[in-house]
Amino acid sequence: MKPLPMIFFESVLKRIFIVLLTAVMLISVLNFTLREKKLDETKHEITFVEKKVQDVQNFLAVDKARTMSLKKIKRIIFKYNKQMACNIQNKIANEIYNMSVMYTNLDINLICATITHETARTWRPDVVSPAGAMGLMQIMPYTGYFLSKLEGYRWTNAKEVLFDPVKNIQMGCRYLSMLVEMYHVDGGLAAYNGGESRAAKWLASGRNDNELFEETRSYVPAVLHLYNGYKN
Repeated sequence: MKPLPMIFFESVLKRIFIVLLTAVMLISVLNFTLREKKLDETKHEITFVEKKVQDVQNFLAVDKARTMSLKKIKRIIFKYNKQMACNIQNKIANEIYNMSVMYTNLDINLICATITHETARTWRPDVVSPAGAMGLMQIMPYTGYFLSKLEGYRWTNAKEVLFDPVKNIQMGCRYLSMLVEMYHVDGGLAAYNGGESRAAKWLASGRNDNELFEETRSYVPAVLHLYNGYKN
């Protein structure tokens, strides 16, 4: 049997070398791909954890702000109505905070200032003005009837609805927010007390107090004074 020519062995060796080289390259590529995949998974896990940590931090910040706001509201209530039951106090404080979140043009200070002045500094949910306005935010029954429809309440009678502090605050804040949006804070307060037409004339005249009812002339600065005091 004749020996195989050297060129044959060289050809076989070349093929084996190419196969081995290809296998090494494939293994390297596979390892690199696996490392990249693992790195991507690790990055994804880190991003997920970071997001969860940020969510917790945001929640804690919001919860801290809410807790501080509730404490502040309850301090204001206690200042004017030390006899109010704790459960009613908590309901009122919670609703004022909720309304400040719902209506971005109102804050707890403005809502509290309005209630303080409207109730003649009593914070009594059953207070009635000489003109017939009722409850914490002093809503007239005919206005309350209209607002109750917007809020989805069943109107039974004025006392049952307007003496409910939660419903009263919800309706009063809806109305005040709408007025502040149209007439800014001072004009909104003027409209809340004296009506929209008077507030519009007052603003159009460059805030000439002659356009306002006498009561409204003192009402606006009185509420703003309380508002600034609560803010500071």
